[in-house]
Amino acid sequence: MSKVVRLSIAQVLNVVSPKQKSALREMYKNNKYLPLNLRPKKTRAIRKRFTKHQVSLKTEREKKEIYYPLRKFAIKLFCVCFIFPSIVKIMF
Repeated sequence: MSKVVRLSIAQVLNVVSPKQKSALREMYKNNKYLPLNLRPKKTRAIRKRFTKHQVSLKTEREKKEIYYPLRKFAIKLFCVCFIFPSIVKIMF
């Protein structure tokens, strides 16, 4: 009998009621960190995934490529004729 009573007391004490949980959510709403039991459960992989902000960040090299794209040069046709005459025949 005492085991059943102790078990029921433990269940009541361990389970946080929905009212208490909603009050806690309001309290921690603007904080940087949430307690573990108020965070979204999801899966471990989803929780460890990069945030949208982290995905959008660029490295220094990627930033330079935006500002200085690869240059495109036009090659005169007569230069190609001497180097690759077979290609010119196929082209025309």
